[in-house]
Amino acid sequence: MTDLKFLEYIENFVSPNRLELYHKVLSRRTNYMTLVLEDIYQSQNASAVLRSCDCFGVQTVNIIENQNEYDVNPDVALGSSKWLNLRRFSDKENNTYEALQTLKSEGYRIVATSPHENDVLLDEFDVNKGKFALVFGTELNGVSEIVKGNADEFLKIPMFGFTESFNISVSAAICMHHLTHKLHQSAIDWHLNQEEINAIRLDWAMKSVKYSELVKKEYYNRQEA
Repeated sequence: MTDLKFLEYIENFVSPNRLELYHKVLSRRTNYMTLVLEDIYQSQNASAVLRSCDCFGVQTVNIIENQNEYDVNPDVALGSSKWLNLRRFSDKENNTYEALQTLKSEGYRIVATSPHENDVLLDEFDVNKGKFALVFGTELNGVSEIVKGNADEFLKIPMFGFTESFNISVSAAICMHHLTHKLHQSAIDWHLNQEEINAIRLDWAMKSVKYSELVKKEYYNRQEA
């Protein structure tokens, strides 16, 4: 749980204009939809996904590292990763399985963005059935067989040209644009809950205040005195 007294204290060091912006942005953030990036090896594409997540208000990105370690490309992400929750799955023998089971335990539908005999077109995807995790695979091979075997649903973007697939960053942006619009037009409560908001406010304040760890240490030292 977030220490609300310390949150109030640290936010005193943040300008009122920035705090107002934080509240405005948080009012449009969601964890009803989350993204999963499986073993992406082109950092510029994965970083572009993070930038789109920030723009569309998707707060949490789950990063699976099996063969490839993911590094944020600062020239592409443009600082967007600073405002997102990045959750990495990298210390297990089967990180993909671990990530999917964790998300399922949190109530997410696992939605593989891959052509499949039972796939659903993006326009037809039902956001009302519950929160969902969109899984994107490598640029060359798509999602793994483990994802396909554990997916609850399959999602496909309609295409009308010779090329069989979009770049991963383009695919993610198209999906998020369409599905966030659907959520905003629905009666679903897709907003962050209060504890999520408080935790993110604290994270953002700590990142915004110079020498924030020193400020935090001095605050708790005074509480113990």
